[in-house]
Amino acid sequence: MKTNAFLAVACAAALAGCDYTVPLTATPDRPIDPALVGLWERQDEAQGGAEKLLVLPLGKNEYLVSYPANSKNALFARATLCKAADLTLLQLTWFGTALGTVADDARIYQYATFTVAGDTLKGRLLNGDVVDRDAASAAALIAAIEANADSPKRFRDEWTFTKVKPPPDPHAALKRPPMPAGWQ
Repeated sequence: MKTNAFLAVACAAALAGCDYTVPLTATPDRPIDPALVGLWERQDEAQGGAEKLLVLPLGKNEYLVSYPANSKNALFARATLCKAADLTLLQLTWFGTALGTVADDARIYQYATFTVAGDTLKGRLLNGDVVDRDAASAAALIAAIEANADSPKRFRDEWTFTKVKPPPDPHAALKRPPMPAGWQ
């Protein structure tokens, strides 16, 4: 019971720990990169297992992200590609957790750079301690990103995930669980 309470608090803290209050793009208008779509994992020695990141297409220009996807306390975000300061960034808009917790303030945005090479996804989050997290507009945030172009700390530490191989028959029919009673 204490573990569940701790995890709920940790998820709420992570959701509240987003860095920015302004989006760089208000309307997703760049096509998704299909290379990002899939289930990704990395070994987490501290947790004693694998940590998973799930990226699904939500439309032509948007993703649904779940992290850590293998957790009953997963965080959920909408994500879209955007341009700022000659960078292609992934704009993450965190909106809730698997426990039903929703953001309680306006700091719902994070921005990440990423590369996909084969089955490896590498990325870095924009560092809110270096790039002004209190920017009042998209233009001010872009200016702050540009002003820190030479800073080695403009982005946080790099993370690396490996793509999880899909099932042997990707064309097999999806197995959906039955609908709960009363939902039909």
